[in-house]
Amino acid sequence: MTELAALIEETRATRPHDPTQYVSAWTEREVLDDEIVDAFVLILRTKGCYWARKSGCSMCGYVSDGYVSVSKADLLTQWDAALEAYRGQPVVKLYNSGNFFDPSEIPALARRRILADLGERCEKVVVENLPQLVRTPLLEEALDLCPRFEVAIGLETADDYLRDHTISKDFTFARYKEAVRVAHAAGATIKTYLLFKPPFLSEGAAMRDATASVRAIDGLSDTISINPTNVQRDTLVDRLYRRGEFRPPWLWSLVEVLKAVRGAESRVLSKPTGGGQPRGTHNCGHCDAVVLQAVEDYSLQREDWLDEPTCACKGDWGAYVRVEELAHTSVDLDRFLT
Repeated sequence: MTELAALIEETRATRPHDPTQYVSAWTEREVLDDEIVDAFVLILRTKGCYWARKSGCSMCGYVSDGYVSVSKADLLTQWDAALEAYRGQPVVKLYNSGNFFDPSEIPALARRRILADLGERCEKVVVENLPQLVRTPLLEEALDLCPRFEVAIGLETADDYLRDHTISKDFTFARYKEAVRVAHAAGATIKTYLLFKPPFLSEGAAMRDATASVRAIDGLSDTISINPTNVQRDTLVDRLYRRGEFRPPWLWSLVEVLKAVRGAESRVLSKPTGGGQPRGTHNCGHCDAVVLQAVEDYSLQREDWLDEPTCACKGDWGAYVRVEELAHTSVDLDRFLT
């Protein structure tokens, strides 16, 4: 086990939960066939991602939502309750804080029942998987039941060194590209998550990495989602944050990346978790809501006005980026200098 993996394991915590209750469900806006529609987002409770149990990622606290033992009956009880909450949204995003195609998380019979139910109810299904679990027979089964099927993969960065040494994921960029090839050959689409500002990266380095990563997968992934790091409990990022050694990215930085990759062949979007909060991507607090709205409008293809929002704190952000570069540091300068 690497030193980074050991630190991640040391900070991890799990909490008991009822295995018959799903984690959460909500409705959000999404684009389908160039139209803005409602998407039903469901997080099922399973034993969680196998990689999280072995080591995990530096920013991921979803393992805390897992349960040591979730039977097929427990899972289907969750699913029946979820169907009662479903209101006919044309897109369903089905997450389980892990891998939909991992039978240790979702048994094959439960997976087929879930996909069959969705195929009768919605137009498009999105699930998450690590690339090593994206396999032709599983994709063909899913597409037979849900003709519009999308696989979301947390690539996080196109840089293998950064993925290994700041995030701690157990696959390479080459393995990701092979998963994309397999998915497209089967008829599925691909959404790729990029982590904006992994730990240990300065603001400027994070912007350069996100921009380079988008360009590396542009046209390869159907959709690219830039996800600013948010501080989740009991993670390595949380440990760094509490010590003043990590600041979630500025919203201005996110805007600059979106502007830099404007015109990409792939659809590029960002839906920040915890935006405007201290533990999520934020600016000064006064302009956060306006900038977040601009990012949402851009992501939903409603507006293209990322140049419009402005605030006095934009100068502070620029100084922050420059000082970090000069000091060769990624610590939260605001917390040490104020």
